[in-house]
Amino acid sequence: MKMNFLRPLGRVALACFFAVLLVASTAQAADKPLNVLFIAVDDMNNDLGCYGHDKVVSPNIDKLAASGTRFDRAYCQFPLCSPSRTSIMTGLRPDTTTVYNLQKHFREVLPDVVTLPQAFEKAGYFTARVGKIYHYGNPGQIGTNGLDDEPSWQVRINPSGRDKREENLLTNHTPKRGLGSSLSFMAAEGTDEEQTDGIVATEAIRLMEEHKDKPFFIAAGFYRPHCPYIAPKKYFDLYPMTKVPLWSPEFAERKTAPDLAFASNKPWPWLGADSQQLQEAQQAYWATISFVDAQVGRLLGALDRLKLRDNTVVVFWSDHGYHFGAHGLVMKQSLFEGSARVPLIISAPGQKSKGTDCERTVELVDLYPTLTDLCGIKAPADLHGKSLKPLLNDPNASWDKPAISQTIRSKKVMGYSIRTERYRLTTWGDEGVELYDYQNDPEELHNLASDPQYASLVKRLKNALEKHRNSPASQ
Repeated sequence: MKMNFLRPLGRVALACFFAVLLVASTAQAADKPLNVLFIAVDDMNNDLGCYGHDKVVSPNIDKLAASGTRFDRAYCQFPLCSPSRTSIMTGLRPDTTTVYNLQKHFREVLPDVVTLPQAFEKAGYFTARVGKIYHYGNPGQIGTNGLDDEPSWQVRINPSGRDKREENLLTNHTPKRGLGSSLSFMAAEGTDEEQTDGIVATEAIRLMEEHKDKPFFIAAGFYRPHCPYIAPKKYFDLYPMTKVPLWSPEFAERKTAPDLAFASNKPWPWLGADSQQLQEAQQAYWATISFVDAQVGRLLGALDRLKLRDNTVVVFWSDHGYHFGAHGLVMKQSLFEGSARVPLIISAPGQKSKGTDCERTVELVDLYPTLTDLCGIKAPADLHGKSLKPLLNDPNASWDKPAISQTIRSKKVMGYSIRTERYRLTTWGDEGVELYDYQNDPEELHNLASDPQYASLVKRLKNALEKHRNSPASQ
């Protein structure tokens, strides 16, 4: 009888023992620091399936959006690589960093600033960069450190692939321009892994494998779709020319918008290219988006294989948008929607809302406080952005912060733009004002700034612009 009595007790004790182990294991997992996979792309606009584009093939980025939050109204602080990336990595607006070009380094002005990866390193994280996170001259500085920030990283890797070696094979429709601002392209031979961006993915995966057992902040910076638009041939095959739009050089908006709104292209329109040349470059640009998408898929696949997905915040962002025809513009450095708007996707463990889109106006400068908030990392007190964590849990949460973008036209003229959920106001000093109502004019064809019925709105938006662009924190 004694043995029969002890056997059920033993089973109960064993069950209790395993229950305690499960609780302890769950608590340990909950306390484990979150990793960050920080995915940057260069010059990518919102031509993606998850943003409603019906031609571009981007299944992996779309899949990431389905696992997190896609921000529909996300904006850069300055539509040029170095100023934008500097704001992201320091959490400070361009008028504080005073980086307005591709040559100046922010440490000349802010030598002791704590960058985003430095905040994580101080918290015990492994920090590494593969490819372009701070500014590189692309493609000129591929394979070098470019305008990187050494204190930000424990490991820096600068890949260089077949695309760099074969630049002599490019088709270039703007031969008088440098390759970094040209309408040039190539359907490349060989594999994805031979291209610079293929190497970025390979090296980032290797770092994740080597550091999977401790918290990491790993940044994978892709060089495409920045020109020259180079991708393996199979990606060009996704876009037969019959599916690529052919623009007509007619632009009614020139009648009402100030000249400085179009001054990012000289000559205008389209840097002197004709409609057919622009169409060929557009095909190549879309091909490079699909090529980068495949590399993003490799990164996400590695996270799953390494069983890191449930403990890793994944961020996907572009440094600014990119024109391809609208307003007679190509590339960046305008304050129209196509240049200032960016793709931004965040997928975070534990976020309450997944597979949703958020229509609140957010900024790339918000990334620093968002990631430190999500990971429980101490952040500097003077950051200019605001944590997006509430919007990850509820994309319709109350949110009244507009987005501020700016660009420079000369040493004397700085353009500033404020974007709310419905309107954009842009000022060019004494050179003109623009106002667009996206509810009624999503293509920005009708500048309403001089219409008397909008005078009070213009005044309110100007006041809001002054308040937020001069505030130490736009909250």
